[in-house]
Amino acid sequence: MTSNSDKLGLRYAPFAFTEQGVAMLSSILKSKKAISINIQIIRIFTRMRQILMDNTEIRLAIEKLEKKTDNNSKNIEVVFQYIDELTDKKESRQDVIKPRKQIGYKLPKK
Repeated sequence: MTSNSDKLGLRYAPFAFTEQGVAMLSSILKSKKAISINIQIIRIFTRMRQILMDNTEIRLAIEKLEKKTDNNSKNIEVVFQYIDELTDKKESRQDVIKPRKQIGYKLPKK
C-alpha cells in the first residue's frame, strides 16, 4: 500500500509487495538472481494462499462438528427427560396399583 504521490513522488516507501506487484516486477527484472528471488516470492505467496484456504476449510469443518455435537447433546437431554418422566410415572402408578388376587391352582388348607 502506498500513499498518494505529490510533486516530489511518494510520501513514504511501500511496506510490502502484493502478489500482482511481484509478477509485474518480474517482467522488468532481467538478472538471474532477481528472477530466482522473484520466483521464490511468488511461491511464498502461493503457499500462503494455500495455508489460508486450508485453515479456512479446517475451521469450517470444526464449526460443522460443533453444530452436530450441539444437536446431539440437545437430543440426549431430551432422551433423559423422557426417561425421567417414564420412571416418575411408573413410581406414581405403583402407589395406586392394588395388589392383585392370585390366580391358578390353590391347594386346600390342612
